Amino acid sequence: MDNVNGESQWLIWARELQALAQTGLTFAVGEYDLARYRRLMELAAEITAHSTGASVDALTEDFMQQPGYATPKVDVRGAVVRENSILLVQERADGRWCMPGGWADVGELPSVMVAREVLEESGLVVRPRKVVGVFDANRSGIPQAFYHAYKVVFLCDVLGGEIRGSDETLDARFFPFTSIPQLSSARTNERHLAEIQAHLADPARPTAFD
Repeated sequence: MDNVNGESQWLIWARELQALAQTGLTFAVGEYDLARYRRLMELAAEITAHSTGASVDALTEDFMQQPGYATPKVDVRGAVVRENSILLVQERADGRWCMPGGWADVGELPSVMVAREVLEESGLVVRPRKVVGVFDANRSGIPQAFYHAYKVVFLCDVLGGEIRGSDETLDARFFPFTSIPQLSSARTNERHLAEIQAHLADPARPTAFD
């Protein structure tokens, strides 16, 4: 059974159980509470394993390694546009295309982080100019990874560099908005591209957010 956002109900339940258990283990003060929250973590792993075929033990270990209060992860993406064409990179993981970017690193400014990701994945030196949108990555209608995530899309200007692939990407190219290749939808989807085009058409358009 899927919900209106396209996610399986088991994933929503398992994700919430894992987050409750992670936060509970962080603040638990007695052995009884610790045991109860560990069992909640095991239940989240069992639900996920039952639905995916993954190992219960491996999932439990991964869930238990998540530290502190449970919060969403952050994914940054660089929207680099030239002559009504957008820069996309081909992911090695699935062979599909997306805006360059990735998970945020602790201790780095968001603007610095997205510029570094664009450089590493495409070879282009850019300067972030504007935040196009802050999106809930788990409510895009596309099945997502287990952990809840927010996606921040920056509009960027090219300063230099030479376009190329990388260790993480097979290729990097500019594509007209009218001729977009198959997207790696968990990373970049049609809603993101439509919002970028709207900001290009109206520079005063406010940042989109969920």
